[in-house]
Formats: sequence, C-alpha cells, structure tokens
Amino acid sequence: MKKIFQVLVLLGLILTPFFAQAHVKWFTNLVPQKASIEHIVSPVFILLTLVAAIVLSTLTLIIPKMSEWGPVKKMEDYLSSLRKYSRNLLKYGTAVALMIQMMNGTLFAPEFQMSSTFITVLTWVTIGFLVIPHHISTKIGASILLGLFIYVTIHHGFFYMLDYSFYVAIIGVLLVGNTKLEKVGFPFLYLGTGLSLSWVAVEKWVYPGMALDIVTNHHVPTFGFEPSLFVVMAAFIEFIVGYLLVVGILNRVLGFVVTGIFISTTMLFGMTEVIGHFMIHIVLIIFIIEGVSFYNPPIKMHKTKTDQFIFVFLNFIFVLSTFLLIYYRFA
Repeated sequence: MKKIFQVLVLLGLILTPFFAQAHVKWFTNLVPQKASIEHIVSPVFILLTLVAAIVLSTLTLIIPKMSEWGPVKKMEDYLSSLRKYSRNLLKYGTAVALMIQMMNGTLFAPEFQMSSTFITVLTWVTIGFLVIPHHISTKIGASILLGLFIYVTIHHGFFYMLDYSFYVAIIGVLLVGNTKLEKVGFPFLYLGTGLSLSWVAVEKWVYPGMALDIVTNHHVPTFGFEPSLFVVMAAFIEFIVGYLLVVGILNRVLGFVVTGIFISTTMLFGMTEVIGHFMIHIVLIIFIIEGVSFYNPPIKMHKTKTDQFIFVFLNFIFVLSTFLLIYYRFA
C-alpha cells in the first residue's frame, strides 16, 4: 500500500513540485561539492529518464485531443484575444522586475549586488526608457540592459550567467519590436527561457548537497520520499518544464501549472524568491496568453504521431545527456 501511495505522490509531483524552480545557490551557504558522475547517473536516474521520456512522448498523443474539448477551445479563444497586450506586458514587466531588484540593491538575481553608483544610475535610466510608451525608447532601454548583462557576465563568468540567459531572450524580444524581425521575438523567448530552466535543473544533480541542505533547513516536504531521491525528482521536473517550452508541448497549460508552482515556492523562500523569479512569472504569463500559434516548434517537423512520439523520446534523452555532460565538464 505504501508503494502505491508513493507512486501516486510521484505523479502529483510532476504537477506540483514545491522547490524545483528554486536556484539552490540563493538559499544555502554550503560550499558546492560536485558529485561523481557514477553517483549522478544512478539506476534511479536512468529509470526516471526513461519514464520522463515516455510520459513526454505520450503527450504528443494526448494534447491534440485535449485541444478539441469545448471548454479548452473557449479558453484558447479568450487567451488569444489578449495577445495584443503581450509586448507591453513584457516591457513593463521587465521595468517592474528591475525596480524590485533595485530596491533590494541587486541586479538580475539576488546574489548580484550593485557594485557601483554608476551601475545603479544606469539601471534606473533603463527603467525610465522602458516605461516610456514608444518603441524607440524601448530599444534604447533594452540596449542599455544588454550592456548591463554583459557587464555582470564579465564579472561573474559566462558559465555562471547561463542560469539567467532568459534575460538575453527578453532583451532580444524588446529589440526586434516594430521591425521585420518582430515575429522571431517570442519564439526566441520560448527557446531562451526553456533552455535556461533546463540548465538550472542540472545544478541539483551535479551539486546535490546544496539542494539537500535547502530541503533540511527550509523544511521542504518530501512526501515520504528520501530527501536525496526527492532532489533528483525535483530536478527532473524542472528540466522537463524547460524542455516542454523548447519543443512546443502544452505551453499554455504548462504556464498555468508552473506559475502556480512559483507562487507556492514564495511561501517557502519568501522575498528572495520574489526578487529572483518575478521576471519568470511575467514570461510564463506571456506564454499563457500567446500559446504556440506563432511558434513552429521542432516537434512539427514530424507529421505522424508515431514520428513525433519517437522524436520526443529520443530527443529528450539526447538533450538531457548533453546538458548534464556540458554542465559537469565546466562546473
């Protein structure tokens, strides 16, 4: 009976992880210690990889049928009517996110403290340009923000800043507005955010001790699972979220679920979570509004359901392996 209960809870975790989206480095002072590759790629890890690949592949068969339901069609039509607000939501949402960070004395993430008065002034100038309702002003603000991101990258390293690469995607969308490249903006946002979320997930596999420290000190519920196993599963959930965004599966529903997850994690991690993930909330709301109507996701290259199933199954394993090996090599 206990085994059945744990299986049911595992299915629930796929939809409601409590700390999967947290950047572990924000909430622990533990010195990072890299786990051995043998420890990471355990039998449990391999089993979860295969289960995740099968579940994701099965979604290619389920999602089209779900989209035919009456209530789902009504929801899709209503959300589609809100698309005209997407770019303004991203623009002003970015400005608000920067304001929240500035009030905390940080930029882009809670661990990046403002290093000089000049950077502080430049950030406020960026906010000023972003709130002006004109596309030229938006481009100026986005250009300055790109400069700030490059500045922080120079000081903290390219590898470290890959965790926050979704900001590059946001800047790209703001820069191409009202140009011939405007249509590629939101697909780039999908890709950048998905890759960023998947990249952050690998941290929990490579440095499991940091995540375990968070589970212990913040009393994160593990639903009867061993903390070490729970950490591995939570990282899988986060990686899957990013992968779903990239391949174009279940984006609107995914946006609802993940936004709910981010709100729930605020109850555990408080203001630091708000500061670090407010911008992600904005991006996910945009995903809910936009859907994938403008995005020709990789899965659409394959016409038959069988081909899509095989593509997602094999591609998930390939992408996961690639991310893990690259992260482990350069971590």
